[in-house]
This record gives sequence, structure tokens and C-alpha cells, in this order.
Amino acid sequence: MIEKGKISHRQLTVLTLLYTIGTSILIVPSIMSVFSKQDGWIACLVGIAVNLLFILIYSTLAGRYPSLTLAEFSEKIVGKWLGKAISLFFLSFIFLLSAFLLRVVGNFMTTHIMPNTPIEVTIILFISVVIYAVRLGIETTARAAEIFLPFVIALFLFLTVFLLPQIELDRVEPIFENGMKPIILGAFYCFNLQEQVILMMLIPYTNQPRKAKKALLAGTVLGSVVIITTVLLSTLVLGTEFTQRNMYASYTLAKQISVGNFLQRVEAMLAILWLITIFFKTVICVYAVSLGTAQTLKLKDYRTLTLPFGLLLVFLSLLVYDNIISFIAFTPKVFSLYATIFMVLIPVALLGIDALRSGLKEDQST
Repeated sequence: MIEKGKISHRQLTVLTLLYTIGTSILIVPSIMSVFSKQDGWIACLVGIAVNLLFILIYSTLAGRYPSLTLAEFSEKIVGKWLGKAISLFFLSFIFLLSAFLLRVVGNFMTTHIMPNTPIEVTIILFISVVIYAVRLGIETTARAAEIFLPFVIALFLFLTVFLLPQIELDRVEPIFENGMKPIILGAFYCFNLQEQVILMMLIPYTNQPRKAKKALLAGTVLGSVVIITTVLLSTLVLGTEFTQRNMYASYTLAKQISVGNFLQRVEAMLAILWLITIFFKTVICVYAVSLGTAQTLKLKDYRTLTLPFGLLLVFLSLLVYDNIISFIAFTPKVFSLYATIFMVLIPVALLGIDALRSGLKEDQST
């Protein structure tokens, strides 16, 4: 047995919540402003609605094989070798996403928090903690997530409340100024930045896999509330033009908070909130790729892969893009299309093939 830990539905909800917030709280406001202008919050709503729809599809697919991960049930659906090919292709996507997450952490820390620290040092320190968490297992990670959740909620509420006096409602007007096309485009990018399909790798390790759908939906909805609120606050406080010029708009947003002379550098709270959520998202991704690879290659323990994968991720994270300008150009336009293959095409195809096979078996039995 590769992994023996079990997590409760509450813990799966918490992990999904932190995973959903992940990188989105920091980079989504800017991307939404670039493509959807002041209607970015509407684009977020549409993107989240699509996200919830696909969670139903993921849950339905996983529910047909409640004890297996995607890396395992793909072989059951399309055969051993094609299933392994699909599994490895899917795992390569998670691996690349993990490298992106590491690079985002490195860029943010060296740009805003520790500018004199080499990015390699930041990435190595971060991945070291991530690998340690992955080796401890998903059950330990879920318990840690429950401990950190109150701090995340408290920090977010603090930032929201103290920004309310600076809101200017006319900054979201006029609504639908440029029609539906920018909103649909923004919704597409918002949907593809969530990568909820990876959470299917956790479903078999819940205490009641067949009921995991409610936990995934609840965690996604709660995390989406945080994202929509952040996008709205960025637009209402900073304005559309300022938001789209700042890659880390929500961090800039936190700098607008003034709480007298006794509390300085409030934006550090936003940085802490974001680091907690992106940590858990990275842990889930690295856990999923290590576990899935071990299952595909029939290894006894996924932990033997964590150290070599960690080293590879450090090197890949330094190569994925040259600078922040390349990241802004690549992520929404190229990576989103690439992610669509794994978030839409592969799950829908597997579900369709499995439903067709099940239907044929029923016809033959009758």
C-alpha cells in the first residue's frame, strides 16, 4: 500500500479551500483587470461557476472508482499502456505546475520581501519544507491545514475590514462596457488558474470517497469567495489601470491600509496569508505527482521519489521563464490553453469512454 493515511471530509474541505486560494489571491486581480477591466469580478464569477461544474464532472469520474486515483483508474478505463501514457502525461502537467508555483514564490520573495537574497536560496528553502511535508503524508498535511486555517481567515478579514473605508464604488462602472467577450476571456483564464482536477488524487484517501463531492464543492466555494473579494477590492480601491499594471496587485492593495503609527508594514500580513495558501497548494501538487508516478510505475513507496523530484523542480523552476514579463505573457495565453487539456479534455474523455463501456456491458448482460 503506497499511502495509508485517511483524511476526513472537513479536512478535504480545508485543503480545497487553501488550494483554491493558492496563487490566485496574488495574481488573479491583475490578470482579470488586464482582460476584463472593471468587469473582472464578473469574469471571476463566471469562471468559478464553470469550475464548480467541472468539479461535478471530476467527482462523478472519481466516484466510479472511489478507491483509485486518476493515475490508477485511467488504466482501468482505456487499458494498461494507454492508461499509463495518459497518467504520465497528466503527471507531467502537475510537475510543471509545481515548478511554476516555486518560481512564483521565488519571484515574489526576491521582489518584495528579501530583494538581496538570491532567488535560488528562496526556492531551495521553500521546496525543502514542501518535501518534508509531502514525506509526512497527506493526513499530517491535512491536520496542519486545519491549524493554519483560522490564521488565514483572521488575516483576510483584517485586511478586508480595514480596506472598506477606501472603497470607491464608481470604479466598477460602467458594467459590461466592452460587452461579454472580455468577460468570457477573463472567465476562461480564471477557470484555468484553479487546476481543481489535481484534487482528484486526494479523493481515494478520504474516509468516505463517495461523498467527497460536497467537500470539494464547499472548499472551492469558500476559496472563491476570497478570490472574488480580493478582485473586487483591488478594483474598488486601486482602480482598474493601477491593478493591471501591478503583477501582485493584492500585495500593493494591502499597502493602502493605515492603522495609525502602532502597526506598520500591514502588507506583510497579506504575504503571510499568501505563503500559507501557496505552501499547501504546492504540497498537494508535489504529493500528487509523487504518488501518481509511484502508482503508475508500481513502486512500493512514493517517498523515494520526493527528493529527486524536489531537486528537479528547483532546476525547472529556474528555467520555466526568464523574468516576470515572460511570466505575464506566458501564463494566461499559453499555459491556460495547455491546462485545458488536463482540466477539460482528459477528464471528459475518460468519463465518456467509461460511461460508454458501462453501457455496452449492460446491453450485453441483458
